[in-house]
Amino acid sequence: MTEARAAVEAVWRIEAGRLVAGLARVTGDVGLAEELAQDALVVALEQWPSTGIPPNPAGWLMTTAKNRAIDGARRRATYQRKLEQIGRDTETETRPSDEIEDALDDDIGDDLLRLVFTACHPLLSVESRVALTLRCVGGLSTTEIARGFLIPEKTAGQRISRAKKTLADRGVVFAMPDASERAARLRSVMEVVYLIFNEGYAAQAGEDWTRPALCQEALRLARLLATLVPEDPEVHGFVALLELQASRIPARTTADGQPVLLLDQDRRRWDRTLLRRGLEALARAEEIASAPGPEGRGPALGPYAIQAEIAACHVRAATPGDTDWGRIAALYVLLRHAWPSPVVELNRAVAVGFAEGPEHGLAVVDAVSAAPALASYPQLPAVRADLLARLGRTSEAREAYERAAALSANARERAVYVAKAAELG
Repeated sequence: MTEARAAVEAVWRIEAGRLVAGLARVTGDVGLAEELAQDALVVALEQWPSTGIPPNPAGWLMTTAKNRAIDGARRRATYQRKLEQIGRDTETETRPSDEIEDALDDDIGDDLLRLVFTACHPLLSVESRVALTLRCVGGLSTTEIARGFLIPEKTAGQRISRAKKTLADRGVVFAMPDASERAARLRSVMEVVYLIFNEGYAAQAGEDWTRPALCQEALRLARLLATLVPEDPEVHGFVALLELQASRIPARTTADGQPVLLLDQDRRRWDRTLLRRGLEALARAEEIASAPGPEGRGPALGPYAIQAEIAACHVRAATPGDTDWGRIAALYVLLRHAWPSPVVELNRAVAVGFAEGPEHGLAVVDAVSAAPALASYPQLPAVRADLLARLGRTSEAREAYERAAALSANARERAVYVAKAAELG
């Protein structure tokens, strides 16, 4: 890869969201804005290898995209005048090129937030929201999105195309949702970023245990969200959760990619910078939540912040034996009320098993095991197997690990369960 091409791709990854956001504001069409930004990228790939990298690469891309937007507006205006000359009407609205130019020079912080909210519009399926967010806000190519989620490139492209078409056909306005829908839409945004992070942190399928590139992209989006919505405690709790979880990634695999489970990890390999940033974000969430509002106490911590509190319990423990499992189990009770889910109960079973004994943890597992959402969830038999093994019920534990291996679509995870079953043989 040439130096110029590397520079184009680096600038694009950083500035793609800003480019698309600024263009979407004046065109009113996210799909058209993304195409204009892509056009600017193509021009850069063609010109920079011969002309050299400009002093302000991001400004160059914005200027190129801006000129294309202006040229397109002028062509539409000329076409409209011709229609008017022959007595035909058109409903096409155009903006004068100087107005477009002025608008593109405005501050674009709010535009980025509008772009994130638009890309995560509830009209779109969750899969489409994920793909469109990674493409328009994250600047990932269709190939990168397909590779990250182990889907065919054609499928990734179709999701992006359908998402843009749906927004255009339904006349979705590129604007901040009103107060009544903003909270729900903000949670939708975090849901999308969380899905991206989780697929990187614990890949659902394929040969790799983790995909750090997806985690890094999710972290970047979460941090961006915190700068755009700085007074929402749950956003800071969300950032804290991702930072704290990501801090463990260096210790989650061996040098050859073999998985290392939490209690077996070398905690010296945890990323101290991410740990510090995560704890600072959590402190900020707690500070905002505890500040009195117009009606007294501020908002209670939401499900992401509670999960960040759980992650903080792990990172604050110098050794596995120092983990405050009692506090973790109590936090899972809070999380169950804030975010009812059988997966939450399954995680609580793990904490209860360490805090009160494996027989108590197994009782929690048995109470939730019939939930339809866990029918094909490999972690259900895996948690059950660990608790059974600690109770000395070796034969049952081995069968549960074999069941977990059969359900897992991830090769590394499956190998862990197979090995644990063999150890009990």
